[in-house]
Formats: sequence, C-alpha cells, structure tokens
Amino acid sequence: MAGANGYTGDGPVANINVTPLVDVMLVLLVIFMVTAPMLQQGVEVNLPKASTSGLKGSSEQVVLSVDKEGNVYLGAGNKVDLETMPAKVKAIMDTRDEAERKIYIKADTALQYGRIMEVMGRLHEAGITQIGLVSAPGVDGRAK
Repeated sequence: MAGANGYTGDGPVANINVTPLVDVMLVLLVIFMVTAPMLQQGVEVNLPKASTSGLKGSSEQVVLSVDKEGNVYLGAGNKVDLETMPAKVKAIMDTRDEAERKIYIKADTALQYGRIMEVMGRLHEAGITQIGLVSAPGVDGRAK
C-alpha cells in the first residue's frame, strides 16, 4: 500500500532536500550585504546635482576624485600628484580593451572650474579621451 507521498518502498525517492540550498543562499545574502557598502570607490566629495543615467560598463570603472582643496585621488584614498597622475592612469588604461578605456572624475562642488580643467587637460595629454563627470542625483531628479 502506498504512503501519503506515494512511496511504496520499492525504489529510491525523488524528492529534493532544499534545506541546504536555503542555508547557502542565506549565507551568500549576508556576505553580499556586508561587502556591498565597501565597494564604493573614491574619496567622499560633495558632488554637484544633475539628472543623468547611471554609469554603465562591464569592468570596474576608474574613478579620479578631486576634493575641495584640489587634491587628486586615484581610486579610494590613493593620493597622486598632478604631475605623476597621467602616467599612472595611462598604465591602468593600457591593460584594458579600447572600449573600456574610460575614466570618471568625481569633483567637489566647491572646487574651482579651473582645477577640473587642469586635471582633464593632463588626462588628455596622456591620451585619455573618454572622460566622464560624476554627479549626484537631484532631489526631484533634475539638476540643481
């Protein structure tokens, strides 16, 4: 006579035990929740507000940050001189495909426009032509 689950005792049961799967998924969820805030790149700057779409790309973006004092940082907290910055950025870009040779500049809103142009000029001298400026979204999605 068959039991409640149709098992008669004549062969193997084809049921899947999902408890280990749920355990693994919960562990992965906790790991991602802990590590996601640490993935933010760059130095904390007060970004200007603008309505733009998000950054797109398949690889990790190269972020150049300029704080309100005019100090330049490559990535998260790596302070570089303006004179040596183009060579360092060029070395990073030489390891990438042609389509992925983009750099993003995060500059503080209190920074003078001339300093940003100076940084962009140095990047252009190094052969970096795809430069993006990062902004923070406005309260209503429009530029402030």
